[in-house]
Amino acid sequence: MAFKSSYFFKTVAVLLGSVLCFLVFLEILPKRIFSESKSMTQNVVIDSLLLETLAADSSAVSEFDTLVTQKITFEPLDGIEFPAESFEQYKGFQYLIPFFEKLYQLEVEHQGDIRIAYFGDSMTDGDMIVQDFRAAFQSQFGGNGVGFVSITSESAASRSSVTHKHSSNWKTQSYLNVKRPLKPFGVNGHVFFTNDTLSNPWVSYKAGMGKHTALLYQPTLFYGHSSNEEGEVNYIIGKDTLVKALKPKSALNFLNLSELPVKSLKAIFTKADSIPIYGFNFDDGKGVHIDNFSNRGNSGLPISTFNPAVMQEFQKKFDYDLIVLHYGTNVLNYGSLNYNWYEKSMAKVVNHLKTCFPGVTVLVVSSADKATKYDLEMKTDSAVVPLTQAQKRYALVSKSGYFNLFEAMGGEGSMAKWVDEEIPAMANKDYTHFNYKGSQKVAGLLYDQLMQGYTLYKSLRKQKPKLTAKPSSDSVSLKPTAINEP
Repeated sequence: MAFKSSYFFKTVAVLLGSVLCFLVFLEILPKRIFSESKSMTQNVVIDSLLLETLAADSSAVSEFDTLVTQKITFEPLDGIEFPAESFEQYKGFQYLIPFFEKLYQLEVEHQGDIRIAYFGDSMTDGDMIVQDFRAAFQSQFGGNGVGFVSITSESAASRSSVTHKHSSNWKTQSYLNVKRPLKPFGVNGHVFFTNDTLSNPWVSYKAGMGKHTALLYQPTLFYGHSSNEEGEVNYIIGKDTLVKALKPKSALNFLNLSELPVKSLKAIFTKADSIPIYGFNFDDGKGVHIDNFSNRGNSGLPISTFNPAVMQEFQKKFDYDLIVLHYGTNVLNYGSLNYNWYEKSMAKVVNHLKTCFPGVTVLVVSSADKATKYDLEMKTDSAVVPLTQAQKRYALVSKSGYFNLFEAMGGEGSMAKWVDEEIPAMANKDYTHFNYKGSQKVAGLLYDQLMQGYTLYKSLRKQKPKLTAKPSSDSVSLKPTAINEP
């Protein structure tokens, strides 16, 4: 009996000792129980310019920190002035006035058309978010067509807005990893070459199932300059096979393959080596058209490598009214919560875009929420809020609109809720990317904010006796007027 009693007390002592040891070690264990480095390398590709900027400028100090404590007022543009905003609630509708005026001319005056370039990372892979954003605009303001589609794409197989296939023998150069391409990048950040002499490279497209993408409208090939005058494109539409010569004499050339909408198209390129090929455009030239330029691993910084002369040629053809910059996924989690280097670099990117696409307005979409495991619980990553603040500052300083996706989806802890609590779930188990349901929700939130600004614009416009000409973005001052709050 004494033996059993002694054994019992020894067991209790061991258990108490174990508990005490656990509590001691709990205080010194890292908050993140599992390393994220493995998942980052599996799910996120890093562009070369991001890595270089990190190495060179990771300790940069923000020039714009004082903006956080100031009220933002705006200089009138063609007699219209949006109400002052706090930094916390900043949306920057004032800087979208030229875009709103184009919407007004389209909706009320039934004049013109609108084109939007949506640049993003893996969040918009496979036309996610953008396809629903496009559908919302086209349902409200008119327009048909999926817009510009590259020759090859890493997400071609997962895209539903257009069925996209291509041969494997294209030579591709991307602004994610090439600084000095053989020929300038296209507006999609890529340039493609037909460098295989054994078989002719090809690409095919088939219209999607959406209401506004059920046909390929006015299929048009875009390609660049070359001394090669022998190149041809053989294209198949239905049962017909036609041949057209490529004439790469200008910095940017385009070739319309059909004035009528078609259901499918296959293009085969012959003797076209050294001719830079950019992609095909499909739209009816009416209403609103939105191009999705998504690249996995993109931080947004590679846009700085765009050739202004070539981009200005794209602008002459497409006349972009709004550029959306939707980045952040590939900028999070680099050992520091200081994103001043990023805001400084992206402010330069926006200025570069305004040189490349004269007259364009810009809308910055912030990083979404991202959940990370802290103390065995999925919570908002500590880097998310500092990054969204940096994105807001560069939007303000570069005179861009701003959409706070992190706050719009619910703020702190929202990604974990979208994954674990919403039925059906609206995001994937990586706690980073949205699924189709979530992408549709995000598109609606973004569209609603733009319509909020547009509705207010129409109200302000009524207060003017007359608006004679299209507002010019050049008339916006270089820095926002800011006054200290009382």
